[in-house]
Amino acid sequence: MSKPNFALLKLFITGPTYIRDEIKEAGRLPEFGHRDAENDLRFAPIRENLRKLAGCGDDYEPILCLGSGSTAMEASVRSLVAEGETILNVSVGAFGDMYYNLADHNGKKSENLKFDYGQAIDLNVLEDKLKELKPDLVSFTHNETSTGVVNDMKATCELIRAHGAMPIVDGVSIFGGADLDLSNSGAAMYSTATQKALALPAGFGIGFVSGEAEEKAAKVTNKGHHHDITKHLGRARKNQTLTTPNCTLANQMYVQLDHIVNVEGIENRFNRHIEMRGMVEKWVAGLDGFEMFAPEGYRSPTVSTVLCPAGVTVTQLKKGVKEALRGGGYLMDPGYGKLNAALEEAGRRLVIRVGHMGDIMPDMLGEYLGKLEVELKKL
Repeated sequence: MSKPNFALLKLFITGPTYIRDEIKEAGRLPEFGHRDAENDLRFAPIRENLRKLAGCGDDYEPILCLGSGSTAMEASVRSLVAEGETILNVSVGAFGDMYYNLADHNGKKSENLKFDYGQAIDLNVLEDKLKELKPDLVSFTHNETSTGVVNDMKATCELIRAHGAMPIVDGVSIFGGADLDLSNSGAAMYSTATQKALALPAGFGIGFVSGEAEEKAAKVTNKGHHHDITKHLGRARKNQTLTTPNCTLANQMYVQLDHIVNVEGIENRFNRHIEMRGMVEKWVAGLDGFEMFAPEGYRSPTVSTVLCPAGVTVTQLKKGVKEALRGGGYLMDPGYGKLNAALEEAGRRLVIRVGHMGDIMPDMLGEYLGKLEVELKKL
C-alpha cells in the first residue's frame, strides 16, 4: 500500500484538537490486559487526576465509557430519567439541543427550552419554565461549543435544585480548560470527553457520578448495558472500565493527565486558557467589522466565536478563508455548519470559531491569528 498523502495541519478547530508529540509517543507504550494488575497502574492515577482536575473528591466517582462525550451524556439520560418522569433540556445552541435529542430518541418525556444563539441561560426565563413544567431532571450545557457561550453552572444548578429537580450537565468542551469546583457545583452527573480540552484522541466519554445519581440510577429500569452507570460504577471502583478499553488511549491519558497535574499545573493550565481568550478578544477589537459573538462575562475560555461583517457568506468562509489557511498548514473553523446555515437563512451575520483549548499555547495562537487576519481582511 502506498503512503497516503495526508496533510499535516495545525488544528484550530474545536475538536479533535492539537496533540503534543509526547502524547503521540505515549501511544507506543505497551498494551495491557484490562482485567490484569497492569490495568490498575494506568487507571488508578487516571481516576485520581481526573478528580483533581474536576475539583472533587470521593463525592464523585469518575467512570470512563467507550465512545465520546455523547456516550456519557446518553448514559446519564438512560440511567437517571425513570419511566414516567419528565426531563427539561435547556439549550443555548446546537450541542444543547443534543441532550434533548438523546432524551427524545430514548423515549423519555422531554421538553426543550431554547435561548437565542449567542446568549447564555436566562435564569428568570428558566425559573418560569421550572414552575410551569415541574420537571424531575434538567439537562444543560456548561460550555456551548457552537456559540462560544459558557453558562454559570453553579447558579443554574442551584436554581434547578430549588425547584426540586436533578441537574445533569454536559461539560464536553470545557473540562480540562477551566476551574469546575465540581464538589460545589450542584451537578448530579457531569459528562465530558477526551478529545477537547484534555488534548487527547477521541475514545472515552467521561462521567462524574455523584452518590445521589448512583442511588437514583439503582431504581431506574431499562438502562441498557453500556448506558447503565451502575454497571460502570462497579468496575470503576476497581479502576476498570465496563468493557475492553482502548489501551492505546489509556496509556496516552495516563501520560497527559500526569503532565497536566504535575508538570504544567492545574491552575497554570486554567490561567493559560483565560489568557488565550483575552488574546482573541484583543485581536477582534482591532478588526474592522468583526466583534465577539458571546456577551462579555459569558465567553468561553476554550472556544471563541467571532461575528463577521454583514454580507460575508458561508461559501466565502469555507471555500475562501478555510482553504487559503489549509494551504498555509492550518485547519481553520469557518463556524458550526448548522448555526451558520440558520444565521444565513435568517439574514443574520455569520460567525467563525477559534479553538484555543487543550495544549494550544499562546504563541501558537498568536501566530495563527496573524495568518487568519490576513485572509479575513480579503473578505
